[in-house]
Amino acid sequence: MKRRTFLHTAVLTAGALAIQKELLAAVFQQPAWKINMLTDDIGIFTERGGTILFYLSKDGIVVVDSQFPDQSNHLIEELKKKTANPFKLLINTHHHGDHTSGNISFKGLVDHVLAHENSKINQQAVAKKSKTEDKQLYPDQTFSKTWSEKFGKEKITLYYYGAGHTNGDALIHFEQADIVHMGDLVFNRRHPYVDRSAGANMKNWMTVLDTAQKKFSKKTKFVFGHSGDGYEVTGTAADLKAFGEYIGSVLNFTESEIKAGKTKEEFLKTTVLPFDTQWKGEGLQRPLTAAWEELTAK
Repeated sequence: MKRRTFLHTAVLTAGALAIQKELLAAVFQQPAWKINMLTDDIGIFTERGGTILFYLSKDGIVVVDSQFPDQSNHLIEELKKKTANPFKLLINTHHHGDHTSGNISFKGLVDHVLAHENSKINQQAVAKKSKTEDKQLYPDQTFSKTWSEKFGKEKITLYYYGAGHTNGDALIHFEQADIVHMGDLVFNRRHPYVDRSAGANMKNWMTVLDTAQKKFSKKTKFVFGHSGDGYEVTGTAADLKAFGEYIGSVLNFTESEIKAGKTKEEFLKTTVLPFDTQWKGEGLQRPLTAAWEELTAK
């Protein structure tokens, strides 16, 4: 290789390596979390755990769910960049750790924490069992059926329609924007976790979803706790309907296998659902186990 050609090649190689290093550095500098504004003052935060929704009102900040401590601290830092207004209310859709472990980051920062009364009981029971009571910030406000209050231009209303994913799932409606956070009442194209230890009921879960479809409009935007790969954590009433139909199909399939004489162990070897569905991938044994236990409970 001639000296001139060698030097030219070396320069190009060095330049390519430098560009690669810059690109890698840029990737690693990018935050793991994402904020997507749904309106001028309402947005969602995603990183690790259940989807967080926040509202930046002139009266203060309202946050729905808190993921884990590291994630909630990321959220708090980002929201402080957006407004100097204080944190007024933290709402938990239900008690699971990927929605409430980050509550502790709001200690001394937020005026009140709100959840359904069963959600608080569940959170306390789990913390006591796992000996993590010192890492909790429990709700200081609870409700039974409905709760409503105005913040800035928004009226925020919470509803409880009975057991579903747990026995303490709240629906949070931002009425002016017509946005509803469903929490884990909807797993969008992802097999759901069904917490029977916290009073979950798949049959009534379908009723909860039906009730929500009747309560809200076709224009309502829904926020979901989780979604499958390639799917969004926001959607429409059509997604609620589809998820309800999926739950019903899982129950029907489970019932047919029980009547056919299958044992639980045989049944749980199922890897693919025998009906047309967009709910695929990992985690199938979670709803199958819950359906079997619910249908064979005495």
